[in-house]
Amino acid sequence: MFDNLTDRLSSTLKKIKGQGRLTEDNVKDTLREVRMALLEADVALPVVTQFIEDVREGALGQAVQSSLTPGQAMTKLVQKELIKVMGEANEGLNLRAVPPAIILMAGLQGAGKTTTAAKLGRWLQQNQKKKVGVVSVDVYRPAAIKQLQTLADDLGLAFFESDNSQKPVDIARAAIDSAKRKFLDVLIVDTAGRLHVDDEMMVEIKELHAALNPIETLFVVDSMTGQDAANTAKAFNDALALTGVILTKMDGDARGGAALSIRHITGKPIKFMGVGEKTDALEPFHPDRLASRILGMGDVLSLIDQIEQKIDKEKAEKLARKMQKGKSFDLEDFREQLIQMQDMGGVGAMMDKLPGVNQMPKEMREKITDKDLARQIAVINSMTMQERRFPDLIKGNRKKRIADGCGQDMQAVNRIMQQHKMMEKMMKRFSKGNLANLVRGMKGNLRGMNSAKMPMK
Repeated sequence: MFDNLTDRLSSTLKKIKGQGRLTEDNVKDTLREVRMALLEADVALPVVTQFIEDVREGALGQAVQSSLTPGQAMTKLVQKELIKVMGEANEGLNLRAVPPAIILMAGLQGAGKTTTAAKLGRWLQQNQKKKVGVVSVDVYRPAAIKQLQTLADDLGLAFFESDNSQKPVDIARAAIDSAKRKFLDVLIVDTAGRLHVDDEMMVEIKELHAALNPIETLFVVDSMTGQDAANTAKAFNDALALTGVILTKMDGDARGGAALSIRHITGKPIKFMGVGEKTDALEPFHPDRLASRILGMGDVLSLIDQIEQKIDKEKAEKLARKMQKGKSFDLEDFREQLIQMQDMGGVGAMMDKLPGVNQMPKEMREKITDKDLARQIAVINSMTMQERRFPDLIKGNRKKRIADGCGQDMQAVNRIMQQHKMMEKMMKRFSKGNLANLVRGMKGNLRGMNSAKMPMK
């Protein structure tokens, strides 16, 4: 996420950290590079101009000038301004309404609105224990109705049927009546999208908004469209009383223009961000955490949230008890850890949340892929249970048999053995179950995975 911007800002701020003090000249040079980095990230020009002016004012202020570590003070200043431009803090959903609380989803076609409606339903169900229903009023695209029904069935959300012979307002009103009878807490209404903002679309959604009076009107927009996302959000906000924005496809956005422009241009908070295709890949938008990620500082809080939500607590406690008794961390335990990492979205979803990962060479980072997890699990699956429990048995002919069994070479087996040894040492160190320490250990293990990829001598 935002790899290009992170690399540019990190290298720029690294240079000024080497300066003994801040001067007008080195501040000017640094801000010129920061400005170029933001413009290349497709951040809207008014946002860049205000951002640079605020950082310049702070950098030449007395507090930073007199700092013993002016370079670090400059980094904190940039971080503070990044947080400010994205909205200071996470703003949650307002569901204080007579049930069902109605959430209206708006946006252009292709932004991922229907999928996001289902993701939001799942998030409310899982994290706020709400009874959630979904309905599609997209009478122009029957596939959208079917898609939402399929997602709702998979996630256990209440689905209200509709078809293209009905009027959107009639569909929504019928769904509200039914939701009341079912005592649902929340009803999410997925509206029709268009390829571009047009008058007909705006008239229809205004009528729908007036009829439903939703407590939340969320604009769903593709973050990869950069500052265009902010401009489209503004057009919708001028027509509707938006209460917030959901940015989709953040995991594929190397720039960050949308995230850094929308709040400034619309005045509306970004409430959630989509970080993958799976239905659990929706996260609350925390400006402070994202600013840390952009500056390569990681986001351990979000990573811990992710671990706590998705890890199999029973298995984790069982492993902790095993380690506390002084028993060894075997290959079967390692396999379980790899599977749980896969369930949490894979290595890619965790990489940019680990502090200092951006300091690893880019080529090395790119080599760590989720395909590696699948290959590693396949190697261990090719072992007998006895071999998994007693890794020291795996030598010579056994290695060759394991490699043949999973269709990989001997080096793949050797790499797994090395990674297991590193993980075993880490688990012994953190056997007391300190989650923050475990996350720090995971960072070291990712680096170890790379070194283990080097050819065997």
